[in-house]
Amino acid sequence: MNVAGSPNVVVVGGGIVGIASAHYLSSAGLDVTVVDRREIGSGCSHANCGYICPSHVLPLTEPGAIGLALKSMFQPNAPFRVKPRLSPALLRWMLEFARRCRHQTMLESGKHLQAILESSMREYRTLVANEVFKGQWKTNGLLYVFRSSSALAKFSDTCDMIRENFGVAASKISGSDLPEFDPALRSGLAGACYYEDDCSVRPDQVISQWVENLRDRGVRFIENCDVHSLQRKQSRLASLSTNSGELAAEKFVFATGAWSPTFASELGCRIPIEPGKGYSITMSRPNPCPTHPMLFPEHKVGVTPFDDGYRLGSIMEFAGYDTRISAKRIEQLKRSAVPYLQSPYTTDVKETWYGWRPMTWDSLPIIGQVPGLDNVFLATGHNMLGLSLAPSTGRLIGELVSGQTTHLDVAPYSPARFR
Repeated sequence: MNVAGSPNVVVVGGGIVGIASAHYLSSAGLDVTVVDRREIGSGCSHANCGYICPSHVLPLTEPGAIGLALKSMFQPNAPFRVKPRLSPALLRWMLEFARRCRHQTMLESGKHLQAILESSMREYRTLVANEVFKGQWKTNGLLYVFRSSSALAKFSDTCDMIRENFGVAASKISGSDLPEFDPALRSGLAGACYYEDDCSVRPDQVISQWVENLRDRGVRFIENCDVHSLQRKQSRLASLSTNSGELAAEKFVFATGAWSPTFASELGCRIPIEPGKGYSITMSRPNPCPTHPMLFPEHKVGVTPFDDGYRLGSIMEFAGYDTRISAKRIEQLKRSAVPYLQSPYTTDVKETWYGWRPMTWDSLPIIGQVPGLDNVFLATGHNMLGLSLAPSTGRLIGELVSGQTTHLDVAPYSPARFR
């Protein structure tokens, strides 16, 4: 591979986490090259709902979550589903996940999530203020809307628990006030909880604008570069063997999302990630169009209005590396919005999409030096919060690689916790 000189750092993976890592590495004065097996930003970062949500402090390992997962094996249309398959890795993942579905463990993990979520929000505000990107940045919160009073009451209890343990408060909006708050909502709904400090973006625009900014700063991007193998020399990684030739560097960062386990053997470390498949459909804006990003927890669907479009997204399928876009799942997204919105979808479809979220069994990302390799770092396993956590992850990687003191304690996110 012809790269002008060997870069200080190669980042493997061109999603939002890899791009954020490249930003902070470049800011630390390092020469950076980013490689991706496909186009930059074409994976899980491309067409998600675009939420940047410091309110999402609770991990997936809530009490009762494992019961829902087991029931889903017999419910093909469940929005959260584990597809039965013979996979020792999935079985181990589920057992470890189940072991953590306890209230106290949830709160402990939530504290670690909150630290990196709040750090990322501060970084986002700085990035936007410095015009690194705009990406349809919106600061009008995230609205959780409920159809039934019982579901609203249960979620309100969760909101109270989050406020008491994490200091993150939601406003309560009655059903009668909802149509005035957002005229796109139907009348007769039970009510909503509103986290006004959450934000949203159009992720594909954030990526394209951020990449343009980084190119101007000298960061190189190599697309369609498939890494075939890793060339180790004792306790260091010397180079990557790719379909375009050898790529050497002083240090390497693997920000490879759901694909990270494919490198575990050669890196000599455990990377317990399972792909959690999500879907979205992007359309022209309906009339009336929601003015706020929304979640409908009873149907587990998200809604994001953009300046130039409208997106429905969600679903969580543990089905391995399944590349199909299920027409039934896309229709399920559309149907799930009907009870809440006056105009839930349009026929002018711009894109249907799927992405694999990199799910860890403890709901925490994997950030840090690979045990046994002096010059290799992981930045992966961000579960459903890759967009939310990307800037702080990138900053941590920049600090670790350049030998600076980290702005957060990285121990809770370290790859060494799986040894």
